Amino acid sequence: MTTGEATRSIFITGGASGIGRAVAVFFAERGWFVGIADINEAGMAETLGMISSGRASTHTLDVRDKAQWEAALKAFNEAAGGRIDVVFNNAGIGEGGALVDQAEGELTTMLDINLKGVIFGAQASHPYLAASAPGSVLLNTASLAGIIGAPGLAAYCATKWAVRGLTESLDAEWADDGITVASLCPGFIDTPIIGKVQEGTNQTAKEALIEQGVEVSSVDIVPDVVWRAVHGDDLHYTVGREAGRLRRLKRWLPGMVRKQMRKSGMGIEV
Repeated sequence: MTTGEATRSIFITGGASGIGRAVAVFFAERGWFVGIADINEAGMAETLGMISSGRASTHTLDVRDKAQWEAALKAFNEAAGGRIDVVFNNAGIGEGGALVDQAEGELTTMLDINLKGVIFGAQASHPYLAASAPGSVLLNTASLAGIIGAPGLAAYCATKWAVRGLTESLDAEWADDGITVASLCPGFIDTPIIGKVQEGTNQTAKEALIEQGVEVSSVDIVPDVVWRAVHGDDLHYTVGREAGRLRRLKRWLPGMVRKQMRKSGMGIEV
């Protein structure tokens, strides 16, 4: 438990697995009250079982539904003792392939979860974060795909670039409210999102990435960065060496990055 922070609380979407689960356990170990939100009730129960302190609650939430957002945050606020310090807008999905081949339903679902869900989360969380400001935080999960436009990931990149843009807008819009707004930009992290078998192959995206020499980082490195984001004042936080490297290259050598992306073919489906 961290001195002076035993009563702080964090609400985490996508908390049934991957990054959300790792962050939930990490913050609970440091004395925070944790809200685990997801559509996967079995996964939420597993995450809850990893929190030995019992200082947590679960909330069924489809982030595409604003009414569910409002209900979940109201319930969490009550469970946490009437205070929400951090909302980690983390839920997301990834689908890849040539844009011209992607089905309308696949695109709509990804846009709804990755972008509309994040916007709804920001709207619903604002009154709670404003009430606990200064020091409250909205943290949105973007991606390395929100920094680099990769072939084979056009729609996914579009959603993650939009999350970064939303973050920058709200950083300005909510400054007078005392709310910190930041984005998390992970590279390839070993989570279920890259564990799917790629269409037309017997390989997972993770296996294909490793075969190509691309860094796949353990999910265990993410919570430390989230902790820094919650306590820091930067706008965007990369996770993993590859994400940090490409962010620097994009800033200082954009032409080289553009050439690399053009040579990389259709990329990796996530």
